[in-house]
Amino acid sequence: MIGLIRGILIQKKPPSLLVDVNGVGYEIEAPMSTIYQLPEINQEIRLLTHLVSREDATLLYGFAEENERTLFRHLIKVNGVGAKLALAILSGLSVQAFHQCIEFNDSTTLTRLPGIGKKTAERLIIEMRDRIQDLEIGVTSQDAVSAGAGPIQDPLSEAVHALEALGYNQKEATRMVSKIDTRDKNSETIIREALQGLGL
Repeated sequence: MIGLIRGILIQKKPPSLLVDVNGVGYEIEAPMSTIYQLPEINQEIRLLTHLVSREDATLLYGFAEENERTLFRHLIKVNGVGAKLALAILSGLSVQAFHQCIEFNDSTTLTRLPGIGKKTAERLIIEMRDRIQDLEIGVTSQDAVSAGAGPIQDPLSEAVHALEALGYNQKEATRMVSKIDTRDKNSETIIREALQGLGL
């Protein structure tokens, strides 16, 4: 199991990252909550990771905080929730916000996330109720990557692509970014404002 990656960030195409660790490039999928915190390209980052091995692929997921990784690991144990949907949940809701959804049976907020219908939201609330006790709400990791975001070419296209990768279809993603002023904004800011526009 690969539990941590420390290396140089050489590519950032949300939600995918490429990190150079002593000459070996690791492809890592990360939630937007982590990507928002990334430094500029060619800077060192340190991510907590979770390795998923399937018959057709071996995938590595990265997180800035232990709480995010813990929640991800709980989510993928829920029937019908895979790694992609877990990333979408973490990208749309903070750990604290997700905790509140479960605590107050707020299925409405959960169904605003891509790929989550009423039945899945209800299943999440039922199955996660006991598991969220493992999450230390309000405590963040001191090992989180440093703040700041580097420039990305064509941030509007990158933002639409990232939203599609999180589960929104192209029409939805385009509509989401069309509602905000994207001038002089990087892709992470565009994505953040697009998700906030959904009330998440």
